[in-house]
Amino acid sequence: RLKSLINKAPVMLFMKGSKQMAKCGFSKQIIEIMNNTGVDYETFDILEDEEVRQGLKSFSNWPTYPQLYVKGELVGGLDIVKELKESGELLPVLKGEN
Repeated sequence: RLKSLINKAPVMLFMKGSKQMAKCGFSKQIIEIMNNTGVDYETFDILEDEEVRQGLKSFSNWPTYPQLYVKGELVGGLDIVKELKESGELLPVLKGEN
């Protein structure tokens, strides 16, 4: 089930809340960054599903949210996304070019 959720869209963001209504500061920041890339992405609200919220932590070996996946691979959380943005690598990563 987790694998199919992760692969639901080429760029998938697991977060607290949704694109329209982030429910924590980290999720709000990552949404702002994502929206500025112009890349299409889907979100999944982990607050709505405790099984996914707990399961994904073990599955990805990443203890915190948000978690960003591109083509089924974990990119990372907010810190990683910020680093990629600053280094100019975020867009190629989101487009699956690396």
